[in-house]
Amino acid sequence: MTENENRSSWPQVRSAPLITGGILAGAGVMLLLAGIAVGGSHLFSATRQWVKEMDVPPSELARQKWAQARAAALAGGAAWQQANAARQPAD
Repeated sequence: MTENENRSSWPQVRSAPLITGGILAGAGVMLLLAGIAVGGSHLFSATRQWVKEMDVPPSELARQKWAQARAAALAGGAAWQQANAARQPAD
């Protein structure tokens, strides 16, 4: 047999670097999750404090803005209908 016939078609891989890489990747994921937990809890706490300090709660502010938008839409629709009625010739 020649030397080429004894070789495998797969590369020779040592397990130690792969295990080390897996451990480092796992540690990196754990650090990432810890960072997300710390940052997320701080963001949540800061948002709660900001809402507490507001003069008008967000739900009430949204209700007010919805009422304003609805009134504006109704007024615009009424004005448009009146303008169209004035343009149409009498039969």
